[in-house]
Amino acid sequence: MTQKILPSESESYWLANKELPLFPKLIEDIEVDVAIVGAGLTGITAAYLLSQSGRKVVVIEGSNILKGTTGFTTAKVTVQHGPIYQQLINTFDEQKARLYYDANTEAKNFIKQTIEQLNIHCDFETLPAYLYADTEEGIEEVEKEMDAYNTLGIEGATLTKDTGLPYTVKQALKLENQGQFHPVKYAKALMEKAIENGVQFYEETRAKTVKSNTVELMEGQEIRANKILVCSHFPFNDGDGLYFARMHSERSYALASVAPTNYPKGMYINVEKPTRSVRTAMGNDGKRYLLIGGEGHVTGRFEGDTNANYETLAAFGREQFKVSHYDYRWSAQDLVTLDQLPYVGTMTAGKTDVLVATGYAKWGMTNSTVAAKIMADLVLEKENRYIDLYNPARSKMKKEDIKSFAKNNAGVAKELVKGKTEIPDLKLEDIQSGSGDIIMLDGKKVGAYKDDQGKVYLVKPACTHMGCNVSFNSAESSWDCPCHGSRFSYNGDVIEGPAFEPLEKVEYTD
Repeated sequence: MTQKILPSESESYWLANKELPLFPKLIEDIEVDVAIVGAGLTGITAAYLLSQSGRKVVVIEGSNILKGTTGFTTAKVTVQHGPIYQQLINTFDEQKARLYYDANTEAKNFIKQTIEQLNIHCDFETLPAYLYADTEEGIEEVEKEMDAYNTLGIEGATLTKDTGLPYTVKQALKLENQGQFHPVKYAKALMEKAIENGVQFYEETRAKTVKSNTVELMEGQEIRANKILVCSHFPFNDGDGLYFARMHSERSYALASVAPTNYPKGMYINVEKPTRSVRTAMGNDGKRYLLIGGEGHVTGRFEGDTNANYETLAAFGREQFKVSHYDYRWSAQDLVTLDQLPYVGTMTAGKTDVLVATGYAKWGMTNSTVAAKIMADLVLEKENRYIDLYNPARSKMKKEDIKSFAKNNAGVAKELVKGKTEIPDLKLEDIQSGSGDIIMLDGKKVGAYKDDQGKVYLVKPACTHMGCNVSFNSAESSWDCPCHGSRFSYNGDVIEGPAFEPLEKVEYTD
């Protein structure tokens, strides 16, 4: 009998190692200067910045604060975002690529300086970051990125094969003086400072739409504000700008275990697919943990059992690091824009009082800080030289943007047709305890989940965003939409947008 090396439940290392305060639910209408929707790192940082200006600020979160994307990241505070700079030079030009580097460098420095100024204990470490190649094709990719670094004048970069990893790589681009930290500890400290400065936080308070400087909540309350900052990972007011058609969502997976004695002294990511991301982190128990991430795929589009992604990462850790047991496992969702740059700024032309920040791909630690500073400066009417670069309406679609747009939306069309035409061959009695799937029940498609006690939960499988059929994510016990990345709990409640209405429940009598 083989030893089980994966924990049975998905739990983020970051959330398991930090207690978080509880906040009230907003139950009345209020009026403020600035309303921030979404209490992840972007919203909290923006609230912290604005709290120093004397503005009356409120922050609302649809679920629990810091238990969304910020609590499920790998938390690398780096300007090395994969092979991004050669892409930006090709898509835009050298000037804009350098601006992106400058923006994220300023964000990295801001995080480090804020930690020092507020004396935040968040396990910040200065380490090199490595972009490495496993294959001959990967060598060319790494060397092209080094050429881009040289073109842009990025200092502290070298090519090397000496990475400190316990396995051989064919080539690596090493960038000195990057950072890593505990994102929840950092964000919690900023939030506490913002509260001290008068910011109000509410959780379990879900926004529904924005109308005339008013955030309308799902339960009918209203927040009237001069400025509204939409920081809800996916813009909840999706109809303003059709962001669902200009981004796609990806899920990725991570494992954490006690690190081996000779743990690698850096942050690592390869250029090939499948992605392998490696770093370490200090635990509250005084032990150092090894974090391994990767196995990404478009949300809702995975054939078979998504637990296989964890098993694949576990096999990698076993083979390369001799890891025999894991303490934590979790998955994360990232939004990727057409041109790889986040959308930050005025949400739609003509509505300058509603700002948005979204589409960080897998590099949210620095980009969320860039976004928060841009939005705070827009609110305070200050100059910010990165506004045009991140502007959601920055340009007409270029050739590569059109290709990405066509690919994304062709995939959506395929999934929409597939969901409406495929007839499942499963029946309710085929669903095992602790699992779910699409079944036929009384001649209709139904999403069925059966918990460990055998209780059955039935939902209509049509996503409430645009009607695509959801698929069951066994690793997270959720219903995931393959079209635009909405996610629902096994009983149909919204986990992530763009959908804001739950799946319709189906009555069942045994």
